[in-house]
Amino acid sequence: QVQLVESGGGLVQPGGSLRLSCTGQRILFSLYTMTWYRQAPGNQRELVAAITSGGSTNYADFVMGRFTISRDIVKNTVYLQMNSLKPEDTAVYYCKASKPQFPPASDHWGQGTQVTVSS
Repeated sequence: QVQLVESGGGLVQPGGSLRLSCTGQRILFSLYTMTWYRQAPGNQRELVAAITSGGSTNYADFVMGRFTISRDIVKNTVYLQMNSLKPEDTAVYYCKASKPQFPPASDHWGQGTQVTVSS
């Protein structure tokens, strides 16, 4: 069974940094588009950053210049480096593995990791 596991969340002060990791089991991330999403209480889940199988990246405007998505093919892990964190970045962060040619029902999601930005 495919499994995605996020880690690296926690409590950080405004202006601080965190690095989230998403590790896959029984799935090769290099073949998928890997996307980080987040969901704050009362809000819809929103896209944060994505990296395609070819290595192209894209970011939501609200994290441009602050967050960086990357991957380690050998470790089969995707990262989200988050700098200059703001209280509004507080959310549960999820990673998703998907292939554009397949329907959303075939996507694989992790369980999420909580990020709290607060003084």
